[in-house]
Parts: sequence; C-alpha cells; structure tokens
Amino acid sequence: MTNELRQKLADLRSEVGKAVVGQDGAVTGLIIALLARGHVLLEGVPGVAKTLLVRSLSAALSLDTKRVQFTPDLMPGDVTGSLVYDAKSGDFSFRRGPVFTNVLLADEINRTPPKTQSALLEAMEERQVSVDGESLRLPEPFLVAATQNPIEYEGTYTLPEAQLDRFLLKLVLDLPPRDAEIEVLRRHASGFSPRDLGAAGVTPVLTADDLARAQHSVALVGASPDVIAYAVDLARATRASPSVKLGVSPRGSTALLAAAKAWAWLSGFDAITPDHIQEMALPVLRHRIQLRPEAELEGVSVDAILRSILSQVQVPI
Repeated sequence: MTNELRQKLADLRSEVGKAVVGQDGAVTGLIIALLARGHVLLEGVPGVAKTLLVRSLSAALSLDTKRVQFTPDLMPGDVTGSLVYDAKSGDFSFRRGPVFTNVLLADEINRTPPKTQSALLEAMEERQVSVDGESLRLPEPFLVAATQNPIEYEGTYTLPEAQLDRFLLKLVLDLPPRDAEIEVLRRHASGFSPRDLGAAGVTPVLTADDLARAQHSVALVGASPDVIAYAVDLARATRASPSVKLGVSPRGSTALLAAAKAWAWLSGFDAITPDHIQEMALPVLRHRIQLRPEAELEGVSVDAILRSILSQVQVPI
C-alpha cells in the first residue's frame, strides 16, 4: 500500500509536469506540504508560473479548490466569509467565504494590507474560522498555497512575522534555464493554453482518501534523539548568528521536523536522517529569520546565513 501511494504521488508530479516546465523543486515542495499538513508560500517575479503551478496541482488532485486574487481593497470577510442580513427572517446568516475549501490559492497575497492577510491566521493554524462566537471547522485536507512577488516590487506589503511563521515552506521560483524556457514556448506554439488544463491532459490522480493514508504513513516516520537534537541545534544557531535580529522559534524547528519526515517518507525511508533535515532547512527556515539592518545593507542573504550554519553545526553520525 505504501509503495502504491508513493507511485500515485509520482504520478501527481507527472501530471503537473504536463502544464509546468522547469519547476520540479517547487512541485516536490507542494507535495511535501500536503503530506505534512502544512502551507506553502511561493515567491518569484511575475511570469514564472507560480499561479499555474498551484492550479495544475489542484487539477491533478480530486479536491475542492478555490482562488482568491488578493488586491489592496480586499476585505477579511472576502476571504473568510461574512454575516448577511436576511430581511425576510430578520436574522443574520453566515455566508461562507472561499477559505472553506481543500486547496486555497491565495494569489499575490502581499498585494493586500496586513489586516486582510491576517484573516488567514486562524484558518491556517487552527483550521477553523470563528464567527460571532462560533467556530466553524474547515474541510480536510486544507492547504493554503500563497503566491507573492518579491517585496521590492511596487504595490506590495511585507507579510507580518506571525503570518510568515504559519507557512511550512517558502519556495523561491527562479527564472527558468534556457532549455526550459524554450520548452515553454514550444508548448505554447503547439497550442497549449494555461487557462485550459484539461486540454493539456492534466487529470486527477490522487484522492482525499489517498492523501489521508499518505499523511498517516508520514506521521509514523521515525526520528532518533540525535536527529531531533540536530534540528534544534540548527534553529538555536540562527538565534546566535550576529547577522540575525530574529531567529527561528520552536515552531520553526517543529516545522523542520515535520517537513523532513514527509521528505524521508517520499524518498522511501522509514526514519529521518540528517540529510533530510539539511535538504529541508532552507525552504522551512528562510522565511522565519529577520536580518539586522546592517546585515541587509551589506547584502547578506538569509540563505547564505543558513548555508553557513549548516556547514558549522555538528552533524550526528
């Protein structure tokens, strides 16, 4: 059964590949987030297929999907839902927002003010929405896949630290290499339309039950005391770095463990190794660190600091 589930996830990758070229790492990251019951922040310049990637993944899953285009005038109720007055009954009823779905595509999340961004906090952490003193559960599974442009672009707002900390992974989508870009244009020249994924042949290959079984298997992946201590040491090293103003919290080290378990299971392992921790360190930790102003002025990057920490912290044998 386990091998069958892994094969279905490999098929999921192949289906997404029918529409998206050159973003294999991001596809794997989204699958890891699904397995670890986390959320993903996709960052990249406009035009690198962030939205198409999430739409393609959704098309390859038998799950309900909704999309919200985040804009400066978007209100919290536009995401979570709002109370609507019924003139006939004289009562208020709750109209559910798009957050009540399995996969929520929060498109260009950093183009809306922090008040609306924060509307997702409870949904992402507690998997519920509170309305008029009542808590409404969200469907399972539930994944927020948010896209954002780099913060130096006009019309963007920096995501609050509490919001960023709720994302399991931050995946950076770079511009594709020349061969991949040629393949993109070749597909478009052959009639591919990103608005019609069905015509591209993307079909559902994974059900909610399949995903629930895979998530259960991931939860059973082992972690030795030495590997757990290694994850903690990496997080603590970020707090001690002279270039860092705010290091990784215990929630971050917990997220690192969860992502490493998903990656270990997906790779065919029954227990986490230090390699799994190292491979997941950058996408799990990069958005949980704040640099000191002087480090930013010197052009120091968070990824460079994390790579330095990975080279310095002792790896368990």
